[in-house]
Amino acid sequence: MFRFLLIKFVFICALLCQSFPALAVNNITAARVWPAQDYTRLAFEANASFKYQLLVLKNPDRLVLDIEDAEINDALRALTSKILSSDPYIKQVRAAKYKANVVRVVVDLKGEVKSNLFALPPAGDYKHRLVLDIYPLQDPLMAMLEKRENTADPSLPETPLEQLPDAAEEPIVVPPAENSTTELPPLTIDKALPDKEGERMITIALDAGHGGEDPGARGAKGSREKDITLAIAKKLKAQIDAEPNMRAVLTRDGDYFIPLHGRVVKARKLKADLFVSIHADAFTNPSSRGSSVFALSERGATSASARYLAKKENESDLIGGVSLDNKDPVLARTLLDLSQAATINDSLKLGKAVLGQVGEINTLHKKHVEQAAFAVLKSPDIPSILVETAFISNPEEERRLNNDEHQDKLAASILSGIKKYFATNPALAKTKIADN
Repeated sequence: MFRFLLIKFVFICALLCQSFPALAVNNITAARVWPAQDYTRLAFEANASFKYQLLVLKNPDRLVLDIEDAEINDALRALTSKILSSDPYIKQVRAAKYKANVVRVVVDLKGEVKSNLFALPPAGDYKHRLVLDIYPLQDPLMAMLEKRENTADPSLPETPLEQLPDAAEEPIVVPPAENSTTELPPLTIDKALPDKEGERMITIALDAGHGGEDPGARGAKGSREKDITLAIAKKLKAQIDAEPNMRAVLTRDGDYFIPLHGRVVKARKLKADLFVSIHADAFTNPSSRGSSVFALSERGATSASARYLAKKENESDLIGGVSLDNKDPVLARTLLDLSQAATINDSLKLGKAVLGQVGEINTLHKKHVEQAAFAVLKSPDIPSILVETAFISNPEEERRLNNDEHQDKLAASILSGIKKYFATNPALAKTKIADN
């Protein structure tokens, strides 16, 4: 009798499994949007790895993302309200249940774009992520340079917004593994200054550390490194632009993520004379304090703390999210084609000049320029330094880092160091844009 009941139970379970679809196993816990002129990123976070497919549709342009083993929830519904009208690429986003255990996210676009879809394993405070990056067709940096070289205005009329087509339209299916682009987020230049007659403008690339998915270090009162570094970089840019023979460009001018190697390539595209990366350090001991300046090392770090910091900063790509499919030939040439010995020597001179000036307004953590293998400093032909303005993990320094007046002083001290460096190391003539 018992055996008969057991067989009956197994038979009923089999019928139920055939009658009802499997329940969704992947709970999407967050959906975030990072809009910028450079590119817009959509990031989805979940407890388990993603199964997905992307469709590219025309007339009008839109992207359709199907996420399997998922259900529509509040995190996805809220995505619609996060799209800004000022977003340069996205008109709107809609999310709904497409079929059993499949969520469809439709991204209505303002025009034709390039896209890059990739999954990320857990990193930092994040679980599994699915990232959709949306880029412009033409690099705005190169377009602006072409416009400066030609008398004709290359601007095009804005793409009109169109209605959704009939459902019978044939989609173009892009498998996830093939949906990648080697394009790096282009550099936004908010002030295209031509060289003055008879005098070349010195160009300085300012790199605000972290951004977007990568918040950087956090202070005891919740301050985020990415916000502080951007604020200081913008103040420093304004001060540099006020100089008669200098101009500054920002690797990022908003809250979005730029890969570490992308920051290097951006600076080279404009033949920058200097590269200054701005950060705010953190340590487990809240009493740690002071400013530091770092240059690249090809022979190992100059101290255990420098090695630890370089390792931590180089993990930014893991946290911020970079597609492993991207293999940029410009990056390969940037890192391999030239000896960096002479550039590192100039970087040490620049670092010493900046460190001396920063030491006038803040305690120094180390009184000499340290070296380590920072990925963001690996430009072979641009003197590059990384400035740790202070310890955001120190409550007193965190308070000062959030103070506008102190940010102005920090920016002024860095500029004073830059000017001191150029007083004895004149900028070389750089008349052409770096090969791309």
